[in-house]
Amino acid sequence: MTILNSIADLRALARRRIPRAIFEYADRGSYDELTLRRNRADLDALQLRQRVGIDVAKISTASSMLGQACALPLGIAPTGLAGLFHCDGEICGARAAAAAGVPFCLSTVSICSIEDVSGASATPFWFQLYLMRNRAFNEDLIGRAQAARCPVLLLTLDLPVLGLRRRDAKNGLSVPPRLTPRNALDIASKPAWALGMLRARRRTFGNLEGRLTAPAGVKSLASWLNEQAYPQLDWKDVAWVRAQWPGKLVIKGILEPEDACQAVDLGADAIVVSNHGGRQLDGAPSTISALPRIVAAVRGRCEVLFDGGIMSGQDVFKALACGAHGCLMGKAFLYSLGARGEAGVRLALEIIRQELAVSMALAGVADVRDIDSRTLWQA
Repeated sequence: MTILNSIADLRALARRRIPRAIFEYADRGSYDELTLRRNRADLDALQLRQRVGIDVAKISTASSMLGQACALPLGIAPTGLAGLFHCDGEICGARAAAAAGVPFCLSTVSICSIEDVSGASATPFWFQLYLMRNRAFNEDLIGRAQAARCPVLLLTLDLPVLGLRRRDAKNGLSVPPRLTPRNALDIASKPAWALGMLRARRRTFGNLEGRLTAPAGVKSLASWLNEQAYPQLDWKDVAWVRAQWPGKLVIKGILEPEDACQAVDLGADAIVVSNHGGRQLDGAPSTISALPRIVAAVRGRCEVLFDGGIMSGQDVFKALACGAHGCLMGKAFLYSLGARGEAGVRLALEIIRQELAVSMALAGVADVRDIDSRTLWQA
């Protein structure tokens, strides 16, 4: 039996088990994928200081995010279409996160709806919102998140228009997946995945039910999102969301210090330094290179979370060393979900926890809250 002890192992297994169109939806970026590659290269370039002669017999990875105690400073990021990577994928993710003691954030464009996840998981989860042209629809989603007892609303700002993700168009990605002459052999070679989709409670966008015109494929989603695109969005709209939402508010998609400060001034409890995983503005900087300037700009007035390339415990360590309060993982979640469903996500979180703990011990840090810039090698 193959030993799975890295996110790379789970990625390779997911690639074999799910259709190429679904896999590459998670795996690839926009345009020429410059930013996608920078996210990885810039994290890899950071070096950790190896320390010795320090008592590390008791290692603690325990932390908190938005007032929620966490077994490690990591949460599952909002990812669209998770329910196509595995039957009821969002429910699998929520349950795995709860078991691991970390937050789970549900996407607006999830397959399972807010109500599906709320009914299947006893642990409250976060909800992610795209601000759209139809204000009544936004109000409805906010109300549904409140009814589901979501403690955190994560507002994504870096998608006023859709970036071109060339692989999705070339692969003919559709929701629900459909058999075509082009993909017949590929789907036929994934019988376990196909049977899982037949058992799934949903195969279309649960939160958008009744909003999309038939059929609810990626083309119709893109068409609907383009119709609902709100390029006029400005900070007054963010203030409106803040007024509507009584819980913790997180602003995602921040790469510039002035935007970070504006979010904090409007009452954000946290910001997420993110370039949408290299899936929106290609040519933008990596999130790890933008992180220190943003941390310096907000001066501790809110939590700063990191998103963009978390594939290991070492990546979490590096983000914390650059000033992040916590991290979110997106691609790693989808890889592990496609590989082994809920069990795969639990395994991924445990792999990252163990890697973080071992890295802390070898760097001479016993408590995750003590990781800072001094733990990075300065040439």
